[in-house]
Amino acid sequence: MTSLLLTNADILVTMDAQRREIPGGAVYVEDNRIVAVGPAAEVPQRADTVLDMRGHAVMPGLVNTHHHMYQTLTRAVPAAQDAELFGWLKALYPIWARLTPEMVRVSTQTAMAELILSGCTTSSDHLYIYPNGCRLDDSIEGAEEIGMRFHAARGAMSVGESAGGLPPDSVVEDEAAILDDTRRVIERWHDPERFAMRRIVVAPCSPFSVSRGLMRDAADLARHYGVSLHTHLAENDDDVRYSLEKFGMTPAEYAADLGWTGPDVWHAHCVKLDDAGIALFGRTGTGVAHCPCSNMRLASGIAPVRQMRCKGVPVGLGVDGSASNDGSHMLGEARQALLLARVGSGPAALNAREALEIATLGGAKVLNRDDIGALAPGMAADIVAFDLRGLGMAGALHDPVAALTFCAPQTVAWSVINGKIVVREGRLTTLDTGALARCHNALAAALVRGEA
Repeated sequence: MTSLLLTNADILVTMDAQRREIPGGAVYVEDNRIVAVGPAAEVPQRADTVLDMRGHAVMPGLVNTHHHMYQTLTRAVPAAQDAELFGWLKALYPIWARLTPEMVRVSTQTAMAELILSGCTTSSDHLYIYPNGCRLDDSIEGAEEIGMRFHAARGAMSVGESAGGLPPDSVVEDEAAILDDTRRVIERWHDPERFAMRRIVVAPCSPFSVSRGLMRDAADLARHYGVSLHTHLAENDDDVRYSLEKFGMTPAEYAADLGWTGPDVWHAHCVKLDDAGIALFGRTGTGVAHCPCSNMRLASGIAPVRQMRCKGVPVGLGVDGSASNDGSHMLGEARQALLLARVGSGPAALNAREALEIATLGGAKVLNRDDIGALAPGMAADIVAFDLRGLGMAGALHDPVAALTFCAPQTVAWSVINGKIVVREGRLTTLDTGALARCHNALAAALVRGEA
C-alpha cells in the first residue's frame, strides 16, 4: 500500500453531501482511494508522499462527458469556421475519411493532455468514424499511456447520403459489423468495477446518421452487457426538423420510442429539448452533456440548463469535439456554462458553485458513477489543485472558489488520477507534451492536405 497526503490547502472544495469548503483542508489517500478528508489537523499527518497545498485551491477532478478527440486534428479548418452544424459536418466528413490509426491514438493523447492540464481527470470520448483500419482500441491504448480515467464510446454511422442520412456513404459502416465490433470492445476492454479506469459506452452517432433498427439493437446490446448508452440529440433547429420530418416525432419522443431513456443513457447537447422532453428526462433520470462552447461556435443556441436541473435532469459538462470548440479546457467550459446561462436567463440562471458542481458531481452522475466527482472517504483519488497566487487570480481571493469560474481559466498545478500524480507543478508527468504537439501537428497537416 502507498499513501499520499495533500495538506494545508488554502481552500478544499469537497463537493461532498454537505458541500463543505474547508480552509486549511487536507486529503489523505491510500493507493487509489480517499481515506480521510477534513481540516489538516484531523487527518493522518504522515504519508509516503506529502504535498503542501498552501496557496492552492484543491477540489475533485473535473469530469468531461462529451468529446470527439480525433477532432483536435481539424481545429480551425477554414472551410468549417463559419458554418452551422450540418454545413460544418459536410465540410469535415471528407477530411475525417482520411483518418489513420496513428492519428486516432495521437489525437486522443493530445486531447487528454489538454484536458488533464485544465483540471479534468475523467473523460468520455465519442469516436464514431472508423476509416482505414481505425479501431476504438487505438484511442484506448493512447489513454492507457497518458493515465486518464476513460469512458470510450464505440460510436457508429450507418445511414449515408444515398439512404437519406447526412454523412457520405464512404464513412458509414454495415450495421451487423458495428454490433459485432461493439461486442468485441466491451468484452475486451470494459471494466465494471468501482474505481475502473476504463469503461466502454455504446454510442450510435445521431438520429441523422443511423437507423431506427441500429438504435434499438444498440440499446438491447448495451443493457445485455450492463454498459451505458450515448448519442447526440436535439442539437439545433435542423436536428429537430430532421426528426419531425423523418420520424414524425420530436427528438425526445424518438429517444423514448427507441428505449433511449433512463439513468444508463445520456445525450449530448439537447439545446432544443422542449418542455415535454425535459420532463421526460427528469422522470427517467436521462442525462445531458451540456457543451456551451460548441453550441456558441456553431450558433446552435442556449441549452435550457436551469430548467433541466429544476426538473431533475442529470446535467454534466462536455467540451465537445475540438473542431467545434477548438479547445479542451474543462475549467474554461465551466466558466462558459456560467456565462452563457446568464446571457439566456439572467444572473440567477447559474452561479459559480453550481457550474463547478455540474463539472464534477454532475458529470459523475451522467456517466453513471458513484466513485468520482467528490472528495470524501471511499471515493476515487482523483484530485486537482489550482495555484491561487498568480496574476490571473490577483484580487479575486475574497472568494477563491467562485474565482475558479469567474476568472480566466487556469492551468492545473497538481493533478492526481487514481492515486497517481499525473501533473506536478503544472507539468504533465506521463508524456512529453512538446514532442506530442510536434507529432500531432505533422499528422494534422498531412490529414487536411490529403497526404495521409
